[in-house]
Amino acid sequence: MPGVTHDEAPPLGDLMPWSVAPLRPGRGWPMGPDAAALKARWDAFVRAEGPARARLLSPSRSRTPHTTVAQLPGHPGGTGPLAAESGRCPEPVRVRHGPFDEQWLIPDHRLIDAARPELWRVAGDGQLFLVEQGHVAGSTGPAVLASAVLPDGRSPAGRPGRIRPLFRRPGGLEPNVAPGLLAHLSATLGHDVAPEDLLAWTLAAARASAAGCRVPLTSDAEVWARGTELGHRLLRLQARGDGDRPKLPGGRRPYVRAPLPARPTALTYDADEETLCLDAGRISPVPRGAWEFEVSGVRVLELWCLRRMPPAEPEDPGSLEAIRPASWPGTWTSELLELITVLTLLSELEPRRRELADALDEGPTTGTAGLREAGVLPVPDAARRPASVLDHHEEGPGGQFALI
Repeated sequence: MPGVTHDEAPPLGDLMPWSVAPLRPGRGWPMGPDAAALKARWDAFVRAEGPARARLLSPSRSRTPHTTVAQLPGHPGGTGPLAAESGRCPEPVRVRHGPFDEQWLIPDHRLIDAARPELWRVAGDGQLFLVEQGHVAGSTGPAVLASAVLPDGRSPAGRPGRIRPLFRRPGGLEPNVAPGLLAHLSATLGHDVAPEDLLAWTLAAARASAAGCRVPLTSDAEVWARGTELGHRLLRLQARGDGDRPKLPGGRRPYVRAPLPARPTALTYDADEETLCLDAGRISPVPRGAWEFEVSGVRVLELWCLRRMPPAEPEDPGSLEAIRPASWPGTWTSELLELITVLTLLSELEPRRRELADALDEGPTTGTAGLREAGVLPVPDAARRPASVLDHHEEGPGGQFALI
């Protein structure tokens, strides 16, 4: 049939039915952009005693100094009460904090109000995550983003979206795809469609709205090929979990033209000079497309920098959040240059994303009604629930083994 309307396009929740709510940390200090600072915060926490330790924890209804919980799957954290903890800091792990911002997290379940263990069980080699971004009227940014590391699911606009793993089991097993959908797409398009192809198509074609994310499905093999090729390029730039580092041609690569200060306090952008300035520090070239790249109505590059600069309002010097790097680490500069490169390349792909949207509006697509006729919808309830994937011991509260 001709291009279906937005409301007729199938919801992402029907195509990838199992989803998990965003992580709910409950406190800010166990996560940050510098792993060494997190270890220093932990050390300060375990040195404190009694009421002082309780205050530093920032207790919540879910977590107090006396809470006992199971380990996070795959991580040997403690399970006894934090009030008695005296050991070393669990080794921080990389997580995706909102769009394009890889930070560090102390993987101790006692510190996180809602860590979503079902996500930790399926994270690792072969896994990819799709994260729905909060809808902001008038924003032209992507509706979904991909990550190879565990995402927290937070939107820069403060509107959390659902997290959808590509696979329901560790090791890239059992696609999180509506039963029968891949076979239906393969028959319609005349060639095999893999789970990664559906994810790539979703990155390229998904559309956000206040009613949720929807994904038009073309029945034109040529349009599908264009969309999935674009989506795989988007995936390589967004996920970056396999060691590949994006590069620009020599004359367009961003460089540090003037050293960044130890603790920058002001961030500006000179569009004429294509220069990003952190106080007297200067990085260029930074194309306008990279600076203006938005997700949920928020400039990604600006947000990334502000998260690493001193907060506008001074923090309580006695809080754990106040423990920060004494100076801007060199690793942050490397990560910033890479982020500029990624956003530059993504901004250059935006015209192709708009062309694909036009082709979908004009060409033959399959809507929700068509998937019902094909027997793909409705999705069985079991497909919306996590699989039972426990294949190793997980230590439960107080050292008991968890049974799932």
